[in-house]
Amino acid sequence: MTKLSYLCAVLVAASLTGCAGLSADVHATRPGETAAALQGEPTYTLSRTQPQEDSADYPQTEKLLRDELARHGFVDAEGKPAHYRLSMAYSTRPVSVGVGGKDCEPADCAGASGGLGSLFFGPEYHHALTLRFFDYASGMERYKVSAVFVDRNADPLHALPVLVKTALARLPFDEPADWRVKLSVDQASGTPNVESMKPLQR
Repeated sequence: MTKLSYLCAVLVAASLTGCAGLSADVHATRPGETAAALQGEPTYTLSRTQPQEDSADYPQTEKLLRDELARHGFVDAEGKPAHYRLSMAYSTRPVSVGVGGKDCEPADCAGASGGLGSLFFGPEYHHALTLRFFDYASGMERYKVSAVFVDRNADPLHALPVLVKTALARLPFDEPADWRVKLSVDQASGTPNVESMKPLQR
């Protein structure tokens, strides 16, 4: 099965609408600032944690991020002085299925939509990616963006192309902080492409 057909199969199982309804949500902040984020020279260096250094999957994830940053004009300093230090964190966890019980957190309750769908198609998984841009010289955080995506695949590498594309759909995102990004899947390459971006009112 090709990457495209597999992704379509998962989405059909999840939504019964084929590949038309692929979307992910973004939350972006500029800690301590009201002016536009990411001003200055678009150079960066990646900061890794030890678990990332030891992970066999991390190089593939890092390549996804570097390639998408390059499309936005950001250049990897490759050991030379950079304007930003960039950190990346991602996670995958099962979406809790509930019926309005008082023990679930509001965010989890809002996202829990398994119900009968979980019985027929398997559990849902909540995938998240957070990117943080720090000023290299001062260490101050300049921009933080998080993307979330729910599907029925437990493999984080399956969701990361969507998460990276969503988090960097705009660099940076303007106010308001919350956005919904709709994507489609390229039939030739199987990669996600941004179709539209819409601010969300909270």
